[in-house]
Amino acid sequence: MAEQTTPQRVGGPADAGAIADGSMIADGSVITAGTKPDAAVVRDALGVGIAVGLSGFAFGVTSAGSGLSLLQTCALSLFVFTGASQFALVGALAAGGNPYTAAAGAFFLGVRNSFYGLRLSQLLALPRAVRPFAAHWVIDETTAVTLPQPTRRAARIGFTVTGLTLYVLWNLTTLVGALGAEALGDTDAWGLDAASPAVFLALLAPMLKTTTERVTAGLAVVLALGLLPLLPAGVPVLVSALAAPVVLFMKGRDKGPAPRNDQHAQPAGKAPRAEGAKGSRTTTPEDGR
Repeated sequence: MAEQTTPQRVGGPADAGAIADGSMIADGSVITAGTKPDAAVVRDALGVGIAVGLSGFAFGVTSAGSGLSLLQTCALSLFVFTGASQFALVGALAAGGNPYTAAAGAFFLGVRNSFYGLRLSQLLALPRAVRPFAAHWVIDETTAVTLPQPTRRAARIGFTVTGLTLYVLWNLTTLVGALGAEALGDTDAWGLDAASPAVFLALLAPMLKTTTERVTAGLAVVLALGLLPLLPAGVPVLVSALAAPVVLFMKGRDKGPAPRNDQHAQPAGKAPRAEGAKGSRTTTPEDGR
């Protein structure tokens, strides 16, 4: 007769550690509240990776239209792998800008990824040997998928699936776009360079849940658009980051100064003191006689 096993209940000391990192699974879903099934994380990550990865076609077309060769275009996607910087570089070159100035603008625009890395390094806690390779995937989309995850396990899955899917598709579609640029004719008429920013805005919008976040985002947009004709490519985006401290400063002023502690407050259990012309004294029952 086959031995029958009964499912164990969650709640023991050994189960607590498994639940803490979201690794306890039953019937394909996470048992404890506050975690997320692995399948759901993979589904969300694949959705972002595929949607944004396909926009690499727009970069390939735009890059080829700006005069870069097929090898140069593919090398940018392989080794730079940050869409905003890549579009900024080829856009500046297409406008007749100096290559060194265009590269500097793309570099400054890519600086934001280093700030993403500071947050993700704590959240993912990857082994040291893996970090240099994972750093290449620290971009807007992987950060947007990783940060909302409720557990470290879910964050690692979301980061890995998004990064891998996006990297493979971005490079493949870059190649296809560069090869098919001649068939499309005038690439500016298609407006393909707007594809990547549009996808990023679609990812960002649901994350703006509070008034402070919406005001910060709105001020950042105003700064970026207002400075766009005045500063080199990439710099307006960096300057727009000043919107966050400005909004927080104004919010702090609206709250006003913190109340001061009353140093002359009466200790608990003490009778109130009646103020007089010559000082103060404790009120007693005899005062009413």
